[in-house]
Amino acid sequence: MTQQPPPPGPGFGPPPPQYAPQNAPAQPPYAPGPPAYAPVPPQPVPAGPEFLAVDKRNAVVVDASGVVFEMSAFTMEFRWPEIQGVHYKASPDGRALMVAVVHLDGRFFECVVEAKPRARLQEWFPQLAWVLGHYRPMG
Repeated sequence: MTQQPPPPGPGFGPPPPQYAPQNAPAQPPYAPGPPAYAPVPPQPVPAGPEFLAVDKRNAVVVDASGVVFEMSAFTMEFRWPEIQGVHYKASPDGRALMVAVVHLDGRFFECVVEAKPRARLQEWFPQLAWVLGHYRPMG
């Protein structure tokens, strides 16, 4: 009768001697490797005029970095170099500000912010026009 080798332990075990690394420093299996990428520190946004319109669910922010829409729990950021144009108007019933960003590839995105009281809408228009004119003087 031939003798059977003992059953293997969990996993594959160490490599056979002919395949074992030569002169490799011992490194515990749990040691973290080098990071896959170096984190980029956030760049400070230069000071400049800002516009903010906010209601219970939505918000529009226009500043030196670009335009940000917050709709419920969803945020969309558009940087100035990727924006073809920004358009705005009052909703048909005159109760909300409607802002649209046109992306360079032609897609457009909208955000609607309710103005309460309704007179706030008339305050938002000149503020938004001035801030957009500051960052996008050609439209």
